[in-house]
Amino acid sequence: MLSTALLREEPRQYTDHDRLFKELIRTFFAEFLEAFFPHIHSHIDFSYLKLLSEEVFTDVTVGERRRVDILMETKLREKNTIIIIHIEPQSYTQPYFHERMFIYFSRLYEKYRKPILPIAVFSYDEKRKEPTTFSMSFPFQEVLTFQFLKLQLRTMNWRSFVYANNPAAAALLSKMDYTAKERIQVKLEFLRMLVRMELNPAKMALINGFFETYLKLDQKEEQILMEEIKHLQPQETEGILKLPNSWIERGIKRGMKQGMKQGMKKSSKRIASNMIKKGYTEEVIASLTELSVEEIRNIKQELD
Repeated sequence: MLSTALLREEPRQYTDHDRLFKELIRTFFAEFLEAFFPHIHSHIDFSYLKLLSEEVFTDVTVGERRRVDILMETKLREKNTIIIIHIEPQSYTQPYFHERMFIYFSRLYEKYRKPILPIAVFSYDEKRKEPTTFSMSFPFQEVLTFQFLKLQLRTMNWRSFVYANNPAAAALLSKMDYTAKERIQVKLEFLRMLVRMELNPAKMALINGFFETYLKLDQKEEQILMEEIKHLQPQETEGILKLPNSWIERGIKRGMKQGMKQGMKKSSKRIASNMIKKGYTEEVIASLTELSVEEIRNIKQELD
């Protein structure tokens, strides 16, 4: 039997999480499938994509309106068959979630009468085994076996995705499996990914906003990160410093304040000298050391 507890359950207050995931996956739908479901991606004709309404039905639960999060109509390459891909982000644990996925599936099929591919995206921090099957059977007869695909982010190794030029994967690094000691490295690799992808400002802001919602460095971590950035190749450092990230400005200001308090002018000149040798531009050196362009040019002349 279907759980009556499930049918009466009120949606929890995770509106912000839902909105973030919906916006990310809708914007980078093809990239999301490519990163996490490549076996599906290879069969989809992305020249046809149609976002269907969230409010597909109003009677999924008893007396309550329910919304399906992401519903995309597309088609298969081989057969030119129209299909519907249903993606349901889930930010909290729910005992009867697999039943809810079946309810969504049955109602969607009732309305559209088209092949439906259901996918659940689990984004909560707990590592638990989520069932992906809902079945109904009797001692004398198996009536139903319903299965859906799942992406359980906290079980994913973030290092497996850092070399992919994929905006969906970059944003979702923030929800993958990493230790407290790896937070700075995850952020650094995320920034390197952004530089390589060269996205437009709007998409860049979306990805960065999503990432920082779930992985936001504290002041000490930002300072360590700034030091790590200095040791990258000049082209990467310049690219990162051009990104629209407020934390970079905060990090530079905090670092420079501390440096001046501790009498770090000599240290700044030493850093500038090393950066000149590595080929950094005067603008980048100035932003990281707070030396003037004229001072940097003087250091150049001393090195010549």
